[in-house]
Amino acid sequence: MRQGQGKASIKPHREPLLGERASQDASRAGPALRAAVAPFIAMEVLSQAGALEAKGGSVVHMELGEPGAPAPRVAREAAKRAIEQGRIGYTPALGIPSLRERIARHYRDSYRLSVDPERIAVTTGSSAGFILAFLACFDVGDRVAIASPGYPAYRNILEALGIEPVVIETGSSDRWAITPEAIRAAHAKQKLKGVLVMSPANPTGVMMSADAIAALSHACNQHGLWFISDEIYHGLTYEAQASTALAASADAIIVNSFSKYFCMTGWRIGWLVLPQRLLRPVERLAQNLFISPPFISQIAAEAAFGASDELEAVRASYAQSRALLLDALPRLGLCDLLPVDGAFYVYGDVTRLTNDSLEFCRRALLEAGVALTPGVDFDRSRGTRHVRLSFAGSPESVREGVKRLGTWLKRSA
Repeated sequence: MRQGQGKASIKPHREPLLGERASQDASRAGPALRAAVAPFIAMEVLSQAGALEAKGGSVVHMELGEPGAPAPRVAREAAKRAIEQGRIGYTPALGIPSLRERIARHYRDSYRLSVDPERIAVTTGSSAGFILAFLACFDVGDRVAIASPGYPAYRNILEALGIEPVVIETGSSDRWAITPEAIRAAHAKQKLKGVLVMSPANPTGVMMSADAIAALSHACNQHGLWFISDEIYHGLTYEAQASTALAASADAIIVNSFSKYFCMTGWRIGWLVLPQRLLRPVERLAQNLFISPPFISQIAAEAAFGASDELEAVRASYAQSRALLLDALPRLGLCDLLPVDGAFYVYGDVTRLTNDSLEFCRRALLEAGVALTPGVDFDRSRGTRHVRLSFAGSPESVREGVKRLGTWLKRSA
């Protein structure tokens, strides 16, 4: 099956052209230009899948990076106890001291690193962590390097804050990761202010080695650049443990969250590890922007560190699904799969099947009942050739998704 360049339907409502709203009714104020960021297409797919399900349709969800497992039992029980005790109030802007201490202990236990709890800022999800880090480090007009393919919210948040994302295209020759050479070249062309990486990465699943992270950190230090490391998928690796950028530089800014490994997406709780000189700036920003992270979520997050057996069982289920997809997808025509070192995504080339991943995903949803995310969400220039499949659900749901895709592709051939 090979589809043409048909007009895709998985897209947002058309944004008005610049000045269009004012010409329609000059007496009404329009949205700010900073609000005109691109949509998160994975969420658009989720919305369309939900609409199908509301009409009685059956959908296998492979579009979102959301664990199918619930939050750990001990986390839910801790939250219940806190609710029963009565008042749910504000906390310090950087989080409850006991949670900050527990996160610091996590770095000692997992990475053999000593981290002062004072350097940890608890945030309302990693999303708030990025906003705080970006505002603390960058001014309007500053330039920050990010990888493509990469997590689309990086680009969109930076643009909304008036910061310029500098897209570094990666490929198989650099193992789909930003290299020191790429940073030096971009910085020489026009000065950068920072570099943002993710390992293991979304959408690729690729993980940088400790040596690669150290080399990139060294290049940032040489040029006086902020180095931000998104480590939200740490704990979700399959052949080797992930390395934290803190091992390479105490000056690195670490972003992490309880959403992925800890299965706590809706609790909206994450953390930053900051250099000492950013603590007060981030605290002041957090006080004004968020007041504090949610109390209940902090209580649950601290308890979640005691659920290692339960969480490792979830990771083992992802490993099963990973093996299933790596075996089945090439037989379905998805070739050149990127290395799935970690996270819970497979990013594959669909050019044997289509030259329009957006239309391919639209049809997969409508005709096969499988929700996928087109590569254009992660790579604006080359994403028409790729799709991302999430295996964050149960192995049973992943197996059903593969079955449906296989039947659909045979029928459409």
